[in-house]
Amino acid sequence: MQLKLIMLCVICFLLLGCFEDKTKVKGNVNLPPYEDLIASVEKQRLTFEKEYNEADEAEQNSIEEKAASYLLKTITTDFFNQWDGTEWDFNGTTRIPRKGKIACGYFITTVLSDAGFKIPRTKWAQQASEYYITRMTSDVKRFSNQTPETMKDYFLKHPDGLYVAGLDNHVGFVYKSGDEVTFTHASYYDPKIGVQTEPLIGDNPFAKSAYRVVGRILNKEMVRKWILGESWVE
Repeated sequence: MQLKLIMLCVICFLLLGCFEDKTKVKGNVNLPPYEDLIASVEKQRLTFEKEYNEADEAEQNSIEEKAASYLLKTITTDFFNQWDGTEWDFNGTTRIPRKGKIACGYFITTVLSDAGFKIPRTKWAQQASEYYITRMTSDVKRFSNQTPETMKDYFLKHPDGLYVAGLDNHVGFVYKSGDEVTFTHASYYDPKIGVQTEPLIGDNPFAKSAYRVVGRILNKEMVRKWILGESWVE
């Protein structure tokens, strides 16, 4: 009886060990295939495009607002969740979340490209971030030697939205929602963790950077180009 009890305990221990190993897989393994997300976004874009081409000016403005809300939600939830946990590498160029590695610039351009923006993904990713920030939006502000608290206050004074923030030697997304401001990026501070979302103020490149160029994206012109499938020049 005692031997059977010991054997039962050993079996339970091994089963629990196997279960724990499975939970250590990085990222949300319950997410749908990435290619399905890309296809779903393109299907929605085509729907917006058809409606837009058949609409008058007032209706087009309404469609642009709906498309902007859709893109904001899709990028900051679906795409960020998909890429969460993808390892960072200075030369990383993977197109598949959590398979291979990705650099900070490639993370920005890959997310936007896969969300349906016809941008030169590779060319932009290899440039200083200010290069493509100023091509996506005219709502750009530059900061030098400002505290992280001052930067957070800047975002809190603006409407909810998505920004691209270029730093001393890094780039990432800043998302402002209500009183919350977060920084989503492929982190070289934690290469094995890589893509992550963290508070704006903390031990991260945004907080430690001396120079910051911040551009608010998903503006009217950017959304219009997305709806119509228009390409950006390099």
